Amino acid sequence: QVQFVESGGGLVQPGGSLRLSCAASGSGFSIYTMGWYRQAPGKQREWVAYITSGRATFYTDSVKGRFTISRDNTKNTVYLQMNNLKPEDTAAYYCNRYFNNGPWGQGTQVTVSS
Repeated sequence: QVQFVESGGGLVQPGGSLRLSCAASGSGFSIYTMGWYRQAPGKQREWVAYITSGRATFYTDSVKGRFTISRDNTKNTVYLQMNNLKPEDTAAYYCNRYFNNGPWGQGTQVTVSS
């Protein structure tokens, strides 16, 4: 059973940066398309970015040019570099397989506030 553990969140001022990490357990990581998602209070979970097994990347419009998704298959880890953070980026961030989601992890909280 695959599991995901997210880390790297925190409190940051507008314009700041954070790098999130997601460690995956289980086999087959390198063949998965992996995604980052976020859920703000009172809102539905939304996808933010995903990266294919061939390292093609895709982003939701609101984060294009600010966020970068990457992966290290030797560490079964996917990353999300977030720059120029805005208050509207405040949310709990999760990773998962983009297709055929596995169990959701605990997420990591990102709060952007002055």
